[in-house]
Amino acid sequence: MPQPLRVTAAVSKVLAAFLEDPDADRYGLDLMRSSGHPSGTLYPILLRLQNAGWVETRWEDVDPVAAGRPARRYYRLTPDGVAWARTELAALQAQLSRGLGGATKPRPA
Repeated sequence: MPQPLRVTAAVSKVLAAFLEDPDADRYGLDLMRSSGHPSGTLYPILLRLQNAGWVETRWEDVDPVAAGRPARRYYRLTPDGVAWARTELAALQAQLSRGLGGATKPRPA
C-alpha cells in the first residue's frame, strides 16, 4: 500500500494532470504542460510520488536515432496511487470549498 503523502497545491496539479487519464503513460514535457510546472518543480514532485508508491516509471523502448529524439521516461499512477490521488484531491477540494464558503459571507457593518 502506498504511503500517505503531503499533498500541496503543486502536488495537486500534478495529480490532477495524471487523473485526466489515469491509464495513460505520461512523460515529463506532457506533465509540465498539463500542470503548468517547470521541470525544477515537476521532477522533484514525481520523485516524491514514486518514492511514496503512487507513481511507477518506465523508459520508452525506442531507438533515439530513428526517433530523432532521446527515449522518454514515462510515468503512470499505480492503481493504489489513483485511489490515493482521488481521495486526496477530493479532501483538498472539500477543504477549499469550506474555506471559500466562509470567505464569501457578508461582513457585519
